[in-house]
Amino acid sequence: MLLTFEVITEALRERIRSGELKPGDALPTQAVLMAEYGASSLSVQKAMALLKQDGYAISRPGKGAFVAHPDDGIDGDSGDGEAGSTPVGGTAARVEALELALAETIDQLTALRARVEALEAGGTERGC
Repeated sequence: MLLTFEVITEALRERIRSGELKPGDALPTQAVLMAEYGASSLSVQKAMALLKQDGYAISRPGKGAFVAHPDDGIDGDSGDGEAGSTPVGGTAARVEALELALAETIDQLTALRARVEALEAGGTERGC
């Protein structure tokens, strides 16, 4: 049985593959997907992150998420076969996913550092 975010991800992938959603089209908003699937915001965010990570979607800050262009290398197929075309959207989506992962990692490291410092401060009081 698929989790809600997986259902949303696969449904949007299929809409993109079938051509219902075309390159450059805006993806449904978080509110629309939450209502359509009865999903939490976290489930929708996970689904969108997967679409971006896999090169199906890109984000434009302040504007939303959009279907990536066909030359972005979805499923390893460049679509038109033009030599030397740069998968701008696919690369942008991958860079965005990496930047998001890096930001999350930095947040986790900051939290861990604070915990270690708190433990060390507490450890000196116990006569270590």
